[in-house]
Amino acid sequence: MTLRVLSPATGVVVPLSAVPDPVFAKAMVGPGVAVEPISAAGDVVAPIDGVVVTLHPHAFVVAGANGHAVLVHLGIDTVKMKGESFLPHVVKGESVRSGQPVIGWDPAAVSAAGYSPICPVVALDARGDALTGFAPGGPVTAGDQLFLWNP
Repeated sequence: MTLRVLSPATGVVVPLSAVPDPVFAKAMVGPGVAVEPISAAGDVVAPIDGVVVTLHPHAFVVAGANGHAVLVHLGIDTVKMKGESFLPHVVKGESVRSGQPVIGWDPAAVSAAGYSPICPVVALDARGDALTGFAPGGPVTAGDQLFLWNP
């Protein structure tokens, strides 16, 4: 079964290796891609249907019915912002549909605070060759297909 993973944000698709954090850039958490978001404030959406199993103001994980989970991280080192400029719309344990708003945020505020607003989107516990269909350098809108995960 192929899992269709949606972009959580509007911006430009970049390879995970472009993320200014070695944990993400070296795919230590898992394979994926990242979105360099536009500067406009807005909502970050769920990449798949599932349950929010982890929720922080700056990051969340949605686990699908098949157990496959996707991590979305809003910016790098944004945990240091202590939730400022982030507004969760869901709670941990809540079921979400792909494309549903999960967190409101302002990438411009993240940049102004001195952090990168880039958004890694990681397929947790996936093989490196399990992801297809992404186009680094291409534009993407929140809710558009970001990649396919072939477990």
